[in-house]
Amino acid sequence: MTPNQFRRLALALPDATEGAQGGHPDFRIGGKVFAGLGYPDSTSGMVKLTPDQQAMLVESRPKAFARIANAWGLKGYTNVRLAEADAATLKHALTLAWENTAPNKLKAEHARPASGRKTAKSESPARKRSRKTKARA
Repeated sequence: MTPNQFRRLALALPDATEGAQGGHPDFRIGGKVFAGLGYPDSTSGMVKLTPDQQAMLVESRPKAFARIANAWGLKGYTNVRLAEADAATLKHALTLAWENTAPNKLKAEHARPASGRKTAKSESPARKRSRKTKARA
Protein backbone atom coordinates (compact mmCIF):
# COMPACT_ATOMS: atom_id res chain seq x y z
CA MET A 1 0.00 0.00 0.00
CA THR A 2 1.05 3.55 -0.60
CA PRO A 3 -0.09 6.68 1.26
CA ASN A 4 -2.26 7.60 -1.74
CA GLN A 5 -3.92 4.17 -1.75
CA PHE A 6 -4.58 4.51 2.00
CA ARG A 7 -6.05 7.98 1.33
CA ARG A 8 -8.34 6.66 -1.44
CA LEU A 9 -9.62 3.81 0.74
CA ALA A 10 -10.27 6.15 3.69
CA LEU A 11 -12.05 8.76 1.57
CA ALA A 12 -14.19 6.08 -0.10
CA LEU A 13 -15.99 5.56 3.21
CA PRO A 14 -19.34 7.39 3.55
CA ASP A 15 -18.99 11.12 4.35
CA ALA A 16 -15.27 10.79 5.16
CA THR A 17 -13.25 13.99 4.84
CA GLU A 18 -9.54 14.75 4.91
CA GLY A 19 -8.04 17.20 7.37
CA ALA A 20 -4.71 17.65 9.09
CA GLN A 21 -3.48 17.48 12.63
CA GLY A 22 0.08 18.02 13.78
CA GLY A 23 1.21 18.39 10.17
CA HIS A 24 -0.11 14.94 9.24
CA PRO A 25 -3.14 14.17 7.04
CA ASP A 26 -6.06 12.65 8.90
CA PHE A 27 -9.45 11.29 7.94
CA ARG A 28 -12.60 12.25 9.79
CA ILE A 29 -16.23 11.36 10.09
CA GLY A 30 -18.55 13.77 11.86
CA GLY A 31 -15.53 15.93 12.72
CA LYS A 32 -13.77 13.09 14.56
CA VAL A 33 -10.56 11.38 13.43
CA PHE A 34 -10.82 7.70 12.51
CA ALA A 35 -7.51 7.30 10.62
CA GLY A 36 -4.34 9.17 9.75
CA LEU A 37 -1.19 9.11 7.66
CA GLY A 38 2.45 9.88 8.40
CA TYR A 39 2.70 8.84 12.04
CA PRO A 40 5.28 7.97 13.21
CA ASP A 41 6.80 8.33 9.72
CA SER A 42 5.83 8.64 6.07
CA THR A 43 5.65 4.85 5.63
CA SER A 44 2.90 4.47 8.24
CA GLY A 45 -0.77 5.07 8.81
CA MET A 46 -3.03 4.88 11.85
CA VAL A 47 -6.50 3.46 12.46
CA LYS A 48 -8.69 4.02 15.52
CA LEU A 49 -9.79 0.56 16.63
CA THR A 50 -11.17 -0.89 19.83
CA PRO A 51 -8.60 -2.76 21.94
CA ASP A 52 -10.21 -6.07 20.91
CA GLN A 53 -10.10 -5.21 17.21
CA GLN A 54 -6.52 -4.05 17.62
CA ALA A 55 -5.52 -7.32 19.30
CA MET A 56 -7.14 -9.35 16.52
CA LEU A 57 -5.37 -7.47 13.73
CA VAL A 58 -1.99 -7.31 15.49
CA GLU A 59 -2.17 -11.05 16.18
CA SER A 60 -3.31 -12.05 12.69
CA ARG A 61 -1.10 -9.55 10.76
CA PRO A 62 1.84 -8.58 13.00
CA LYS A 63 3.96 -7.33 10.09
CA ALA A 64 1.23 -4.88 9.02
CA PHE A 65 -0.30 -3.75 12.34
CA ALA A 66 1.20 -2.68 15.68
CA ARG A 67 -0.23 -1.06 18.80
CA ILE A 68 0.92 2.53 19.17
CA ALA A 69 3.39 2.48 22.07
CA ASN A 70 1.72 4.95 24.44
CA ALA A 71 -1.59 5.55 26.18
CA TRP A 72 -3.28 6.04 22.80
CA GLY A 73 -2.22 2.52 21.88
CA LEU A 74 -3.94 1.15 24.96
CA LYS A 75 -7.16 2.77 23.72
CA GLY A 76 -6.90 0.92 20.38
CA TYR A 77 -4.96 3.37 18.21
CA THR A 78 -3.03 1.14 15.83
CA ASN A 79 -0.15 1.80 13.44
CA VAL A 80 -0.30 0.40 9.92
CA ARG A 81 2.95 -0.37 8.12
CA LEU A 82 1.79 0.51 4.64
CA ALA A 83 4.31 -1.64 2.77
CA GLU A 84 3.08 -4.73 4.66
CA ALA A 85 -0.68 -4.13 4.39
CA ASP A 86 -2.82 -5.50 1.58
CA ALA A 87 -5.83 -3.61 0.25
CA ALA A 88 -8.49 -5.97 1.61
CA THR A 89 -7.10 -6.01 5.15
CA LEU A 90 -6.56 -2.26 5.18
CA LYS A 91 -10.08 -1.63 3.86
CA HIS A 92 -11.42 -3.84 6.67
CA ALA A 93 -9.38 -1.95 9.30
CA LEU A 94 -10.46 1.44 7.94
CA THR A 95 -14.09 0.32 7.90
CA LEU A 96 -13.84 -0.78 11.53
CA ALA A 97 -12.26 2.56 12.44
CA TRP A 98 -15.01 4.43 10.56
CA GLU A 99 -17.72 2.40 12.35
CA ASN A 100 -16.06 3.05 15.73
CA THR A 101 -16.12 6.80 15.11
CA ALA A 102 -19.19 7.57 12.97
CA PRO A 103 -22.30 8.98 14.64
CA ASN A 104 -25.02 6.35 15.17
CA LYS A 105 -27.42 8.14 12.81
CA LEU A 106 -24.89 8.00 9.98
CA LYS A 107 -24.08 4.34 10.65
CA ALA A 108 -27.80 3.51 10.56
CA GLU A 109 -28.26 5.36 7.26
CA HIS A 110 -25.50 3.33 5.63
CA ALA A 111 -26.61 0.02 7.13
CA ARG A 112 -30.07 0.12 5.52
CA PRO A 113 -30.73 -2.16 2.57
CA ALA A 114 -31.27 -0.59 -0.83
CA SER A 115 -34.71 0.95 -1.36
CA GLY A 116 -37.36 -1.51 -2.45
CA ARG A 117 -35.41 -4.60 -1.41
CA LYS A 118 -36.69 -6.72 1.44
CA THR A 119 -34.38 -8.46 3.84
CA ALA A 120 -35.13 -11.74 5.56
CA LYS A 121 -35.90 -9.80 8.74
CA SER A 122 -38.55 -7.63 7.06
CA GLU A 123 -40.19 -10.49 5.18
CA SER A 124 -43.57 -11.48 6.58
CA PRO A 125 -44.01 -15.00 8.04
CA ALA A 126 -46.68 -15.77 5.41
CA ARG A 127 -44.27 -14.76 2.62
CA LYS A 128 -41.54 -16.99 4.09
CA ARG A 129 -43.93 -20.00 4.20
CA SER A 130 -44.98 -19.36 0.62
CA ARG A 131 -41.36 -19.15 -0.54
CA LYS A 132 -40.45 -22.38 1.32
CA THR A 133 -43.46 -24.20 -0.17
CA LYS A 134 -42.48 -23.15 -3.70
CA ALA A 135 -38.89 -24.26 -3.10
CA ARG A 136 -40.03 -27.76 -2.11
CA ALA A 137 -42.24 -28.17 -5.20
